[in-house]
Amino acid sequence: MKISLDWLRTLIPTDKPAEEIGQLLTGSGLEVEGIEELESVPGGLRGVVLGTVLTCEKHPDADKLSLTTVDVGDATPRQIVCGAANVRAGLKVVVALEGATLHPTQGEPFKIKKSKIRGAASEGMICAEDEIGLGTSHAGIMELDTDLPNGTPAAEYFGLGSDSVFEIGLTPNRADAASHYGVARELRALLRQPCHLPDVSHFHAPQEAAQNIRVTLEDAAAAPRYAGLLLENVQVGPSPEWLQRRLRSIGLSPINNVVDITNFVLHELGQPLHAFDADQITGNHIRVKRAEAGEKFVTLDGVERTLRAEDLVIADANGTPMALAGVFGGKTSGVSDATTRVFLESAYFAPAVVRKTGQTHQLKTDASFRFERGTDPHMVPVALKRAALLLQEIAGATVAAPVVDEYPTHISHTLVRLRLPRVEKLVGQFIAPERIRQILTDLDILISEELTDETGRAEWILSVPPHKVDVTREADVIEEILRIYGYNHVALRPHNSASYLAQFPNPDPEVIRQNTARLLSGQGFSEIITNSITNSLYFEKEGETDATLVRLLNFNSAELNVLRPTLLHSGLEVIRHNVNRRQRDLKLYEFGKTYHQKADGQYEEKNKLVIYLTGNTAAETWQQKSEKATYHQLAGAVQQVLASLGFAQPTSQPVQHPYLAGGLTLLAQNQPVAQLGAVSGVVLKRLDVSQPVWYAELDWDWLMRKYKNNLVARELPKFPEVRRDLSLVVDKTITFDQLQQIARRTEKKLLQQVNVFDVYEGDNLGAGKKSYSVSFLLQDPTQTLTDQAIDGVMQRLIQQFEKQVGALIRK
Repeated sequence: MKISLDWLRTLIPTDKPAEEIGQLLTGSGLEVEGIEELESVPGGLRGVVLGTVLTCEKHPDADKLSLTTVDVGDATPRQIVCGAANVRAGLKVVVALEGATLHPTQGEPFKIKKSKIRGAASEGMICAEDEIGLGTSHAGIMELDTDLPNGTPAAEYFGLGSDSVFEIGLTPNRADAASHYGVARELRALLRQPCHLPDVSHFHAPQEAAQNIRVTLEDAAAAPRYAGLLLENVQVGPSPEWLQRRLRSIGLSPINNVVDITNFVLHELGQPLHAFDADQITGNHIRVKRAEAGEKFVTLDGVERTLRAEDLVIADANGTPMALAGVFGGKTSGVSDATTRVFLESAYFAPAVVRKTGQTHQLKTDASFRFERGTDPHMVPVALKRAALLLQEIAGATVAAPVVDEYPTHISHTLVRLRLPRVEKLVGQFIAPERIRQILTDLDILISEELTDETGRAEWILSVPPHKVDVTREADVIEEILRIYGYNHVALRPHNSASYLAQFPNPDPEVIRQNTARLLSGQGFSEIITNSITNSLYFEKEGETDATLVRLLNFNSAELNVLRPTLLHSGLEVIRHNVNRRQRDLKLYEFGKTYHQKADGQYEEKNKLVIYLTGNTAAETWQQKSEKATYHQLAGAVQQVLASLGFAQPTSQPVQHPYLAGGLTLLAQNQPVAQLGAVSGVVLKRLDVSQPVWYAELDWDWLMRKYKNNLVARELPKFPEVRRDLSLVVDKTITFDQLQQIARRTEKKLLQQVNVFDVYEGDNLGAGKKSYSVSFLLQDPTQTLTDQAIDGVMQRLIQQFEKQVGALIRK
């Protein structure tokens, strides 16, 4: 939000420099993100002053040049060579002194230097209007008629003041400060000096009119207050320079005097206005109503929009929409160059209604920005009168009818109880009651009653005005007091303490999550964050319902109507988006929640970690060819995550997952903790993903509950390890994990590692058979292994393989 300091000073007179005002506003919660200096003309006429020509003679060596002496307020007059035909003694002129940089109307800026012209010294320049950027005439030097003393800055004579524009990062709760007057109210409390609204006391409207625009509120809850005024004899045209300058200072482009005035009042008072061409209001009747579902409406930007029954519209007597209330006007009802009768609208709309309409139609305007956060219903008539007076002054308008003000239910102030001892408790420092009273008064918060509770402590009943939309509780009031009192005025105690100690979880799940994220990122994976709302058609066919889905009762799009039961589909949307843009090699991970509805109607949230792998593992180079990502690379990443969490040796079983076409389920403590494999082709086709995807899903909640952070350090064994290999022919249904479990149950002391290094299937093995080549690492930490001990272990392993899975040992 942009705020002009020059504009602000029309509402609160202050001579404080821009930097100091910026610091005050930032300290009170209106963070000033930057201050931009604006000048009426480039350079601001710095170094340009008024002077008087004392003498004027012909240059001895040039017929068209004059040699002058000019008084510019210094002790000694300056000699200046001038080529203008109208230069003469006694003339009041504009002089650019040595060192000044001039910005002419046409051409590049240039700097005034002391020089010699045809042998005569020249200590400045007597200027024409185009040479200082004030016009286009170059017929001669400027001739001034003024009594201002010589040496007066030319900017002061021409009324060219510079301006400072604040860029304020307005937070959503500070709707009260979304205007110049709102910021002026803030400075009133900070500087403890009065501010004032623009004077509308001389506004006058006739008591009766032959014809007026009638207003009907058909939904008073959505539009609690609606005011309007009919003006005639309006002359639409360009705005005066001062109004255009005001709008340009805050980044707005002038359009015409009527639209510019509505924009000016919006940014001055924070009250949005809208101007209708009164001749386009059919039946001279405005109906504030809900739209008919499915009806078409063309907005000012020329886009035809389909309205919903929830949209609030400003309609004519026939119910035809003329504007989306509080958001955007219609193309046919707006002001044009041919407009002579204007109906000016000033209203208060319910924030939620405007917000939903803006989100549905993807429209964000200066008006909706304020209505969504909450405007001041008491500002409605003030803004209307302010705009009417400006239209009379600038556009020659006449007020043709009484003000229409439909306000069936008055919006009252909010009553809040403030206990004075509570102020000290929350602030951490005593603030005198009189200072609190002063702050509240400056913030327009009235003290309705002063009471004493049963313990004798003072408490006040406060009346909070509607424009303070975020002040509804005692804590909110105390925050307001502290903002103005100043956070920097709260002294730090030698020993800070709190009234309670927070319980910090040990281990901290957030720290574990960050460590895991760093582990995956170090392997080349990128973290993604996807929408937790998704499409129910991913999980059910049309006409069928899934009782486990958590459905949204009020969704904006049929494609976003349920909370996701799995992270897979939203991740596949990300993969599809990248693959369609030729980013095919992806390694992704995400931490997120899934949502389910249980049979008893209760809802369940689960935290998951999911990992995706698709495309090639690396780009092709001259050193190596690119290779497709494999299941084993995904499994390796999952194993590293589990190992970092204290589950280094999970067991496995075939996966049972509705969206995976084969893979494994990893178990820790006999609990499934991870499922990984290839995403089903049916799912990929439904999401329009054109390449295979490997997917892993980890039960993050269980892993956090069972997390092991005990690091056990062991001395490295002094005695060597021994490797022995076996080739086992078994049924195809036997997995390596089964063989590994048999081995570990058989030998628990000396067996350190079991690894498969080859798998073979062929006709020579027989139907339904396959061969595993398995290595076994044996080691005794207390002594060197003997051949007898090694052979004993291997014989026991062979016996158990033969007995439990019918293995044939190949030799």
